[in-house]
Amino acid sequence: MNLYLVRHAIAEERDQQRWPDDSVRPLSARGRRRFERAAAGLRRLGIEVDVLLTSPYVRAWATAVILSSEAGWPAPIVFDAARPRSRPEHALAELSRIAEQRTSIGQGRAIALVGHEPDLTQLASVLLTAEPHALWLHWRKGGVACLRCDPALAPGTATLEEYLPPRVLRGIASR
Repeated sequence: MNLYLVRHAIAEERDQQRWPDDSVRPLSARGRRRFERAAAGLRRLGIEVDVLLTSPYVRAWATAVILSSEAGWPAPIVFDAARPRSRPEHALAELSRIAEQRTSIGQGRAIALVGHEPDLTQLASVLLTAEPHALWLHWRKGGVACLRCDPALAPGTATLEEYLPPRVLRGIASR
């Protein structure tokens, strides 16, 4: 199974006056435009997923909606375990449950999760090394990592297949 971990696109700057609740901070216009091109790069590469999960935060949801419309991925599903500062073990347990359920009905070949940093790196670290802080990735906003995993998502058993920075994806879309 492939697990695509996607960091949300560039959001508006933190501003307590405009967004006292950080969960409603949106993507910036520039972030939206750039990620639309990056998502088109994913489509051009032929990357498809069966399930698209996302943090409930506005900026992550908007990123997932762009993936759905521009990359041709399915409609997003809110995944509460992807909220910022969630424990990677909790996200992993929920992901494993979903992966096994989807695999049993033939829809678990590829799952995508849109989330936040440092949570995505910690989740990737657990999957790759079994330790949440053993790995550090310079994960650009709008960047996509593909991990090859078994559907049980056992810690330490995944392999990093590729990391696609948003700039590379935009370049692929422009070809």
